[in-house]
Amino acid sequence: MSLTKSLLGWLPLGFTLAALPSAVMAQAQIAEPSATLPEDNYPSSEAEAKAAGALPSLPALFALALQHDAQLSSQRYDMEATAQQIPKARAGLLPQVDASIGYVYQDSENYYTGNPAYDPSNERIDPEYEARYLGQTEDTTWQVQLTQPLFSLERWRQLDKAYAQRDAAELQVAVAERDLALQLSEAYLDAFLASRKLGLLASKREALELQVKQAQRAFDLGIGDRINLYESQARFDQALAEQIRAENELDNALSDLERLTGQLPRFDTSTLGDLSEFEVPSDWGEPQTWLERTQQNVEVLLAKQQQQIAQEDTDVRRAGHYPELNLNLSYVDRGSNDPFRESENASASVELNVPIYRGGYTSANVRQGELTALSSAAAYTNTLNLAQQEVRTRLRSLNGDVRQLEALKRSIESSRLFLQAAEKGEQLGLRDLVDVLDARADLYDLRIQFVEVVRQYILDSLSLEAAVGDLDTRDLVESMVKLEALAGQG
Repeated sequence: MSLTKSLLGWLPLGFTLAALPSAVMAQAQIAEPSATLPEDNYPSSEAEAKAAGALPSLPALFALALQHDAQLSSQRYDMEATAQQIPKARAGLLPQVDASIGYVYQDSENYYTGNPAYDPSNERIDPEYEARYLGQTEDTTWQVQLTQPLFSLERWRQLDKAYAQRDAAELQVAVAERDLALQLSEAYLDAFLASRKLGLLASKREALELQVKQAQRAFDLGIGDRINLYESQARFDQALAEQIRAENELDNALSDLERLTGQLPRFDTSTLGDLSEFEVPSDWGEPQTWLERTQQNVEVLLAKQQQQIAQEDTDVRRAGHYPELNLNLSYVDRGSNDPFRESENASASVELNVPIYRGGYTSANVRQGELTALSSAAAYTNTLNLAQQEVRTRLRSLNGDVRQLEALKRSIESSRLFLQAAEKGEQLGLRDLVDVLDARADLYDLRIQFVEVVRQYILDSLSLEAAVGDLDTRDLVESMVKLEALAGQG
């Protein structure tokens, strides 16, 4: 069986990613927030946009992970070790040649021992009988033997089983590569989300800090009340706590990326583009079409291959009922202190072994294999059901993500208009500072929610492709395009 699709083939050596940012991540400064709400924290000029650091390249990080991840390396070594089952099984069908040498000292009592008729001290007796008369012989034997199986159904089926095991090991590597891609993508998206949250929360905190100063000044002048001051301080402290949590989330995500790739990428900027212009595909086709493609899920393919191994193993066990036919060729050279024991022998024989009765071992062995095959068939069905359930779940989540993004766009626009109205109302004395704080906090929170939904959308799309066995470098490239558009770098 040849592996139809391995994630190892995702990345060509040249990386046709010229349009994407390289793996080298530049550092950029976060724009200082003003007293009024910034327009999505986005560079206001093309020069500022170029100065902003580009996002780390997700495909390039995956290339590093393929070489660095210890778990994947372990899986590859296991695959190479399993592949050695093929030459081992093939060796059972080839001639086996053995050479041996032996030395035997023997002290015996027999017809010749102590018999005066063979006493070598008698001049009429041939001295060659001395070893027999004394009963002490020393033999040295040299032997070369060749054994060639002429018929062994069990050994032929062992070879078929070895090929099936090799293919399963390759699929296990493909599963490990897919899991690595998903783990890396999730950590990358977590780092992206945390870096954007940090930027928004930093702007939010500085704006709230200014509001605290304004509330304190108004209170000191007697034109403000203590409630507004406490409200401003509470919102400021809450924003600070959220910023610290986002910093921890970013550190954890970067730590995961470093563990997977061996390098520490940098997310130095926290810019966001115009969220109202951000678009994602919304038509994912019919669910049945996706469900039919789950047969190519690498875990499903692996379960199917393991079912094949179980069937091959059962066939090997059944072959224990069949006879074996072997050809034996041997040459023996015996040297001895007894010249009558010296010899050179060459022999050829054909040996037929017929298993007749082994106490019920073969029948029990076959039954065990049949039950294992049934278990593998059930495991395959379960894996396929799980893959199909994953497809349904991800499709529902994607459709929900699209609807959430559209709703958040409208909510962000409404919140922006409400903030402007609240600020003007405060200036005219129709609104108080609490209304402005609420409007500003809501707008920042909505933007954070928008980035969170985009993160979930991309993760759902990658997981959907993985569920049907189509996850490859192009999906990582498309994810980078979406993130760059979200960050205003597209």
